[in-house]
Amino acid sequence: MRVLGIETSCDETAASVVALRDGGKPEILSNIVLSQIEEHAAFGGVVPEIAARAHVEALDGIVEVALADAGIDLSQIDAVAATAGPGLVGGLIVGLMTAKAIAAAAHKPMLAVNHLEGHALTARLTDGIDFPYLLLLVSGGHTQIVLVRGVGNYERWATTIDDALGEAFDKTAKMLGLPYPGGPNVEKAAAAGDATRFAFPRPMKGSAQPDFSFSGLKTAVRQAATAISPLSDQDVSDICASFQIAVTDALADRVKRALEGFLQRFPTHPKPVLVVAGGVAANRSIGSKLQELCSAHGFAFIAPPLNLCTDNAAMIAWAGIERLRAGLAGDDGFDFVPRSRWPLDTVSAPVIGSGRRGAKA
Repeated sequence: MRVLGIETSCDETAASVVALRDGGKPEILSNIVLSQIEEHAAFGGVVPEIAARAHVEALDGIVEVALADAGIDLSQIDAVAATAGPGLVGGLIVGLMTAKAIAAAAHKPMLAVNHLEGHALTARLTDGIDFPYLLLLVSGGHTQIVLVRGVGNYERWATTIDDALGEAFDKTAKMLGLPYPGGPNVEKAAAAGDATRFAFPRPMKGSAQPDFSFSGLKTAVRQAATAISPLSDQDVSDICASFQIAVTDALADRVKRALEGFLQRFPTHPKPVLVVAGGVAANRSIGSKLQELCSAHGFAFIAPPLNLCTDNAAMIAWAGIERLRAGLAGDDGFDFVPRSRWPLDTVSAPVIGSGRRGAKA
């Protein structure tokens, strides 16, 4: 089985071919990702109109390269899978319409894939883990803890009630005059800083409510920066270090609750696993703390390689394969409409940041 995957939900234009070999062994035949960082850097964040236009200009060529790198043509694929949400709707339209056109021309099935499901299932592509397991998704658009029970079977245990963690990193970087993307640059500056200089809050720490919140921390950073303006390089480093340790502590508190909840829910599970995905997972301070937590609670810690942790099309192709194997492909791919919000868990009540439109979203 070979599936062509397409990803255009934000500011990466990506295409990939993933194969399922005899015996169920997956293989990434190609994985092409074109970043738009330079196009958006001057604005300190992603501009949806610029992103959509860049996808239009690049996607055909990216698909062509992905097929060439895989050593196949369209007649040799078994299906086309494309991200249909959640994300920036302009980019989603470009990717989904392109995928529909390719599938129709090649007479292949078309699968509309949830971007979050791509992240949720990546560890099965890279590490072959079994269900159930916990997923911590920390990216520019999402901060969630999800119980992954099976393909198409998810329970959202926690989400952010305001900013996603990656967004908080980007906004902090912008306030401090650091380049976009914010996450790597905040981490770099923090390496030279004093994490004890500023007593930033640990949002939601100790709260019975399982969710995340980062807007108050972002406000505290702005107030601290304004109070000592103009900022020296050391001031910036100290703020970044203090911000990063506050984020790490708050995140660890929420994850600890989830690990304990998993053990209560599945007391006889032989090999509990925490999977961490999303760009923020590359942060070494956060990763180290989460590894400590997992070790203390008897969990394996899995973070897919960075190129498969951030937005990519291999995870979309793989999600397509998983859905085909599970008999969940359906026949509505050609009629599917892009969704800017599309929760994995459709049962839980709407919460800002959950990927589902609610009264305040």
